[in-house]
Amino acid sequence: MHSLNNLIIEFYDKLSSWEQSVVKDTGYSLAQVHTIEVLGSHGSMRMKELADRLAITTGTLTVQVEKLVNFGLITRSPHEGDRRSILVGLTSEGIALHKHHNRMHIQLTEDITRHLDQNSIDVLTKSFEKMNREF
Repeated sequence: MHSLNNLIIEFYDKLSSWEQSVVKDTGYSLAQVHTIEVLGSHGSMRMKELADRLAITTGTLTVQVEKLVNFGLITRSPHEGDRRSILVGLTSEGIALHKHHNRMHIQLTEDITRHLDQNSIDVLTKSFEKMNREF
């Protein structure tokens, strides 16, 4: 278990470093790009749901959303079914940023799995699915 722990930490550190290097010259923070990633992957959603997915408070998200609105990357609108809720979604510029960043993730995934056979990729995929359910 100790060896697995060390490998997970090493992988996390390398992935975090890669993320920082990719975002560094964009003018956006890593947290802002993660917000774009969630909205790009899951579509428009309520602020509370987005905060939960990002594991941050709605107060922190409100500040972040304001900046992203000012950048022209997301929109904010009242939720049709619940006037107390705010719905956030990507603008066309936000969609473009998401697509660009997602392509970089796909390239990274291809690069780091290029020496794995399909069976190993399938096992890795199932393992990540099971681990993600634990969060």
